[in-house]
Amino acid sequence: METFTEVRELAKNPGFQKQRQKILCDLTDDMIDMPIIDLINGFNNLPYCFTLQSCYGHFIYNGQKDSYNLQPLPAKDSISKVVYRIAYIALCIENSFLGKELFEALKKITAIDPENVQFCCADWFWKRQVNSYALQVEPDRFKCQDTAEINFKEALHIEKIRNIFFIRLYELLKNAKEK
Repeated sequence: METFTEVRELAKNPGFQKQRQKILCDLTDDMIDMPIIDLINGFNNLPYCFTLQSCYGHFIYNGQKDSYNLQPLPAKDSISKVVYRIAYIALCIENSFLGKELFEALKKITAIDPENVQFCCADWFWKRQVNSYALQVEPDRFKCQDTAEINFKEALHIEKIRNIFFIRLYELLKNAKEK
C-alpha cells in the first residue's frame, strides 16, 4: 500500500450496492492468488462488503525468482536476503450495522502481531471507492510499501504471521456467514 494512511471512519455511501455489483461483475478467480480464492469469494458473498484487491504475499530470493511464488520458505537458513511482496486484502465496507461489525472485527486482526499487521486506508483506494480499507501483513517500518527486502529470519517470522493472518480471516468470514 504505497499510500498507507490511518483508518478513516465509515462514511455515507448511497451508491454502495451499485458499486459492489460493478466490481464483482469484473472479478474472476484467475485474478486471485490460489490459496485465498475461497476467502475472497466468501467475502464477496457477504452483501455488506466486496473486495477491491488482494495478495497472498510472496517471497522471492536467490534461487526463487517467481514473483508470484506460493511455496513456503525453505527450512534451512541458506538465504541471506528475501524480497517480500505484501500480503493483504482490500475491501469496501458498507456503512450499515453488519458493515460496522465487520469493520470492528477486521481491526482486531492486527492483534496477531501489531508490529507486522496493519488495518489502514490507502488514499488512492479511498479516492476510487469510499469506505475502502486494507488489512496487510508488512513489517511496520515498510508499511507504506508494497515490497520489502528483509533477512531470512524475519522472512520466516513474516511467513508465520501471514499464515495466521489468513487463518484468522477465514475464521472471521465463517463467523460473519453465521450471522
